[in-house]
Amino acid sequence: MSEHLLNVGEGSTLGEVEIAPEVIEVIAGIAASEVAGVASMRGNFASGVAERLGKIDHGKGIKVELSEEGIIIDIYVVMDFGISIPKTAQKIQDNTRQALRNMTALEIKEINVHIVGIQMEGKDEPTEEELQEEKEE
Repeated sequence: MSEHLLNVGEGSTLGEVEIAPEVIEVIAGIAASEVAGVASMRGNFASGVAERLGKIDHGKGIKVELSEEGIIIDIYVVMDFGISIPKTAQKIQDNTRQALRNMTALEIKEINVHIVGIQMEGKDEPTEEELQEEKEE
């Protein structure tokens, strides 16, 4: 189990501090979803059902890989239509890196943002009947 934990503190007389990768997923998920322009995080069927039942999965859409070179985070997001994707992706990276640095003191090697969809938030086109009703009024 200890190979799945990150040792973040140098050994001291008080003990050690270890952080589970799931904690990094949650912090990164919250930080990414706070950025304006992010419609949602990518999930799977099980997380969608759990959300409908009231359980929120803050680590949804986040993959953390622990390697010899460092920590690599992949973030999978659905963005709002009409925003600048490069600027928003940069904000996601900056916000995630800052949140992890403040909360865990960990330096991240890579934060990769994957755009998996665009949320179209436009009104449906009015039907011909609705247009006729507006003209009659």
